[in-house]
Amino acid sequence: MKIADYFIHRRPIAWLLTLAIVVFGGISYQDLGRLEDPEFTVKEARIYTRYPGATPTEVEEEITHHIEDAVQQLSQLKRVTSSSWNGLSEVKVVIRDQFRADSLPQIWDELRRKVNDISRKLPPGASKPVVVDDFGDVYGIYLALTGEGFSNRELYDQARFLKRELLQVANVAKIQIAGQIPQQIKVEISRSRLSGLGIHPLAISDLLYRHNLVSDSGHLRIGDESIQILPNGGPQAVEALANLTLQGREGLVRLGDITHIEQEYREEPSQLIRNQGRAAVTLALSNVPGSNIVTLGDAVDQKLLELEQRLPAGMQLESIYSQPSAVKLSVAEFIKNLVEAVAIVIAVLLLAMGFRSGLLIGGVLLLTIGATFIVMQVLDINLQRVSLGALIIAMGMLVDNAIVVCEGILVRMEQGQNPIDASRRVISQTASPLLGATLVGILAFAAIGLSNDNTGEYTASMFYVILISLMLSWILAVTLTPVYCITFLKGGNASADSLYQGVIYSAYKSLLELVLKYRITTIILMLALLAMSVAGFGLVKRSFFPNSTQPVFYLDYWRAEATDIRATNQDILKIEKWLATQPEVVNYTSFVGRGAARHMLVYSPKYDNSSYAQIMIRSESADQIDAIGEKLVSWLDENLPDAEPKVRRIRLGPGREAKIEARFSGADPDVLRSLSEQAKQIMRDSQNAANVRDDWRQKIKQLQPDFSAQQARRTGLSRQDLIQALQQNFSGTTVGLYRDGTRLMPIVMQAQKKDRLNLDQIHDLPVWGRNRSKPVPLGELVSNVELNWIDPIIQRRNRKRTMTTSCDQQAGLASELFAKIKPQIEAIPLPPGYQLAWGGEYEDSTKANQALGKKLPLSFLAMLATVILLFGRLKQSLVIWLIVPLSLVGITAGLLGSGLPFGFMALLGALSLSGMLIKNAIVLVDQIDQEIAQGKPRMDAIVHSALSRARPVLMAALTTILGMLPLLSDAFFNAMAVVIMAGLAFATLLTLLVAPLLYAVIFKISATETTG
Repeated sequence: MKIADYFIHRRPIAWLLTLAIVVFGGISYQDLGRLEDPEFTVKEARIYTRYPGATPTEVEEEITHHIEDAVQQLSQLKRVTSSSWNGLSEVKVVIRDQFRADSLPQIWDELRRKVNDISRKLPPGASKPVVVDDFGDVYGIYLALTGEGFSNRELYDQARFLKRELLQVANVAKIQIAGQIPQQIKVEISRSRLSGLGIHPLAISDLLYRHNLVSDSGHLRIGDESIQILPNGGPQAVEALANLTLQGREGLVRLGDITHIEQEYREEPSQLIRNQGRAAVTLALSNVPGSNIVTLGDAVDQKLLELEQRLPAGMQLESIYSQPSAVKLSVAEFIKNLVEAVAIVIAVLLLAMGFRSGLLIGGVLLLTIGATFIVMQVLDINLQRVSLGALIIAMGMLVDNAIVVCEGILVRMEQGQNPIDASRRVISQTASPLLGATLVGILAFAAIGLSNDNTGEYTASMFYVILISLMLSWILAVTLTPVYCITFLKGGNASADSLYQGVIYSAYKSLLELVLKYRITTIILMLALLAMSVAGFGLVKRSFFPNSTQPVFYLDYWRAEATDIRATNQDILKIEKWLATQPEVVNYTSFVGRGAARHMLVYSPKYDNSSYAQIMIRSESADQIDAIGEKLVSWLDENLPDAEPKVRRIRLGPGREAKIEARFSGADPDVLRSLSEQAKQIMRDSQNAANVRDDWRQKIKQLQPDFSAQQARRTGLSRQDLIQALQQNFSGTTVGLYRDGTRLMPIVMQAQKKDRLNLDQIHDLPVWGRNRSKPVPLGELVSNVELNWIDPIIQRRNRKRTMTTSCDQQAGLASELFAKIKPQIEAIPLPPGYQLAWGGEYEDSTKANQALGKKLPLSFLAMLATVILLFGRLKQSLVIWLIVPLSLVGITAGLLGSGLPFGFMALLGALSLSGMLIKNAIVLVDQIDQEIAQGKPRMDAIVHSALSRARPVLMAALTTILGMLPLLSDAFFNAMAVVIMAGLAFATLLTLLVAPLLYAVIFKISATETTG
């Protein structure tokens, strides 16, 4: 090749380029962004609409239905699901897989316009729908502010100060504060005093509302000036509200004489947070997209050192979760694995190729990695689990090209050829086959990069890193490697035949000749092994993605639906006391009423539910999680038997929380509950199911006063008057806002505790009308008060009511439990109009494999076309491709022997293995073709080519296999590593034995076609 000649004759340029790669590769490594896991786009938005006082059915029909109508108009829509609660609609919008992050802002704008257009159809009393499109934002720096003796308001004030200061740190995008308990101005009225003085409750609410209004008093022109007029007497201290006066039957009455006014925390907060058992307010920081989270973490830590000096004595700022720290540990571990893999490969090269050749090829490997870092920085590919793993996976392939070139030049130099002539001859003969083999190796991973779903996006960097590194390895092999060989390798005077006279070569030659002699027997043996491996593969376990090795896990805790948050909190206090006694537990943070903020991409936050709580628990090591979880569940079963706890670990990669999900769809909630109960019973009867539940939760009680319109007309009262009276007695009515600096506190009017009537006295509740001076007892407006049971949540999926029944496995893999219960649940009779669909890990895995499978034909077609174009004939391509299925023998043996499951990453390993095998086979078949073209007898050409390519093929396989050793300890890559190591080990033998045999059979070469 001319480019090789260019560098051979201009060696200073070659050395300058080498120096540039070393220097800029080191700089790029330092500057590359760091992440723990690859980023993938959460293509989801949520639409919230409040409809106070409405039942879940009313919310579903009057709010959710219309919002779904608007969402359905989106051409980019993949799925719409919804949840309708008492007074709240939540619609989840999921966009199709092919749309990536850069197109989402435009899609969300279109969604807002459509939702805004439909909002005119919503009933009076409904709020304006709110579209939340930052649902996928990750708050990777998570802090808790605590302090003994400090009130929640004092903690919140300091949290606001910290937020203001931390937002000044470069690349901090947003900060969420959580854990604030809202304050309110409580105005407790005495009904007896009001009746005695003839004061209507509306008079009090109107007074408080008007007193806090901000209104424009106008401007006065004096000469050329315009002066604002602003009367004083606006918002004052809370205590001053008691001095407001209103007109009673006997004159002016002071508000404080008929009410009790107090500033207090809400009795029923929406969320309570504690860290290590101490009340806390949290700050969650997100970074600007594309910024280096590790650098940001260092900058935030530096800023916090300064800010902590300004906090009141006794306040502490503690870390709940630190993505920068996790990334540092994760990347450091992978860099260690990468260094170990490089060291292993170089050691193998030194032992097998000799000191000079081994050192030379090892140096080319390091240059390839350095050049890869440079291109990764240019293309903004971060260092993370998958990209670093890709480098380790590609390690053996990265030295393939250099081995073939170096081996060819060394052989010719040992035969006495001039180094420059030897380099030219080798490059001219091998450049095209090596390029074709390299392209095949890259195309084997192409389906990963082309896959559109979240799983494909999550693993896409594997394809891009392998594409970059393999192409660079070929470029360096045909440009710089000849220069290094000319400079460092020494020649000799050995004959061509003497190079393959060792014991290993002699044994291999004898075995190969035996295989070529007993062709039919060998083929039958190979087919038998293939059949056994196909049968054995059915015994291999299945999975999707493994759990993370982070020492963090969660307790999701549910009480019966509609449990008061204060009762839920009491249970969590008991659990915290137990956790405090466990020596393995390093830290725990409790979130009552709502889950934690999204602090990692694979974590999906839980929203408001008074019966729900979550505890994030950190142990000393990930190995202790299962034991702690088992002890915790056992303690909960004994001490809090009515609860529904679920211990779960952080998962790696996209997915969902429940491993097994059965979705029943249909119109009637009672039928759905019946079908769900049957499925749950099957799950329980399996003896291996845990966390059995459905997503509609338990039915809840609802009091329903039967309003009599006829009786109401006689009194001049309406249903709205009844509703206001009930709300004021039991929950309190918001009558205005109190302005306190930057805060707005609701003013809540409620009956005094001694006047609040319980259920037994509800008929005596006084009901006021706007135009009445005296109240009417509720009993005169209501014919009866019924206690009903209603569904607390109505879930829909793609416009159909859908109940999802779910569970996890107690032991083993979810796929094993799923295989057991699937036929039983599918045997449940479904009424007409009802459907069953499977979700969970089965659906995630199926969709990921389907998305990958759609791209596989294109990938394999490109690989096939490359091989055909390389040789220009079909027979050579047939020889090469017939090798690929036989790799299943090694894959099956490896997975069954290790006990590891065949998951998504193992599938990627099998695909990449096909590229490695074809790559090796191309080099061998091309050598046979070249020797036959040179006039050598065809059988001699087969044997000699196999001998001459044995060392490069074995070296490529050995470096790949041993380079994978560091990945065996990584939960994410271990199954993939076993597939490649075991498959390649067996398939390499096939390449050296069966490929020559297939060549001889397909080209009908007899054993007599030899010089003897």
